[in-house]
Amino acid sequence: MVKPALVEITARADGRITLEIRASLEALLTGINATYQNTQDAPQAAAYDVLRQLPADQLRLRFRSFQPQFLHAIQLTADQQLVPLRLDDLQIPPPGYTQVPRISRLSLSGQLPDRSQTLQWYYPARFGDHAVRLRQTDPAAGVWHWSDWQWLRTDTPGAPFPLHVIAPGRSTWSQLIDYSVTGFRHIVPLGADHILFILGLYLYSIRWRPLIWQVSLFTLAHSVTLGLGMAGWVQLPSHWVEPLIAASIVFIALENLRPRSASSASATAPDLRRLLLVFGFGLLHGLGFADMLQMFGMPADAYLTALAGFNLGVELGQLAIIVAAWTLTGWLRRQPVRYRHWVILPGSILIGLTGLYWTLQRLTLLN
Repeated sequence: MVKPALVEITARADGRITLEIRASLEALLTGINATYQNTQDAPQAAAYDVLRQLPADQLRLRFRSFQPQFLHAIQLTADQQLVPLRLDDLQIPPPGYTQVPRISRLSLSGQLPDRSQTLQWYYPARFGDHAVRLRQTDPAAGVWHWSDWQWLRTDTPGAPFPLHVIAPGRSTWSQLIDYSVTGFRHIVPLGADHILFILGLYLYSIRWRPLIWQVSLFTLAHSVTLGLGMAGWVQLPSHWVEPLIAASIVFIALENLRPRSASSASATAPDLRRLLLVFGFGLLHGLGFADMLQMFGMPADAYLTALAGFNLGVELGQLAIIVAAWTLTGWLRRQPVRYRHWVILPGSILIGLTGLYWTLQRLTLLN
């Protein structure tokens, strides 16, 4: 999955403008954007994989020929007047764990026209989703202020940033909605691994109560590690978390395939072993959520609001998956034997095989 780019603009009192763009150069060079949940589905997947393995100096050479096109495509305007930008620095990390996209830092600068009142940013949709914010700074006075993030997912410029007044902060309600949308999108459509995990929980039993137990514990667990991860108290490298999340899908699917008696299959609550398993995997998924959310940061003055909004969006995404699954298969749940043979067994096998493929892929055992 291609992560959204982050753009931070700094406007200084002397009119100098600097920008830092954190983005995947590999995605920019190949034209792979957020349209593809799995980059392997893109027609440029082979070229993308080659670039991800290149040393930093070789990737810098590849980007050099693309640089004029990139600078021409992005636009920073002051009072609707284009501000010329130049690339001052490009920092590219080593390849590292190639199953997780590396994020490079592009440093740009320009000069504002005199008496500019507003700034507006445009980043083409073909480069992917992104978020942008403005820092107003006056070094002489020793003051600065960050605006809120603007989350941009369409091929249109963002809202103008005021330059000579402190940009007003968004209301609590607005931030709650914004982070809820982000949480929902992280599940539907962007969270394929989380979608399969929830479907694995759904396929466990023909009864609703076991599903409610499992989803409740999963929610509790990922909420705990999401909060701890965002606070910086619990952190694990992505190259550990991502394969383990994929492996959790395999385990849940295998649990669904275990032979069970008719009484246990129709029990009103899952056994303790299943609940502990779901809770443990929920802790892992929460670390995955935190890794994504840390890219954007959290508003210092509305940390709890943003965290609650993101969690709410995740829960709504999970609910949407369950409702969709019930809409497609609910009519068979009254026929337990057919439901197991036509839905649970083939569905769990497919989920398990997909999870196994992702596990091997994230362990770099598959190309």
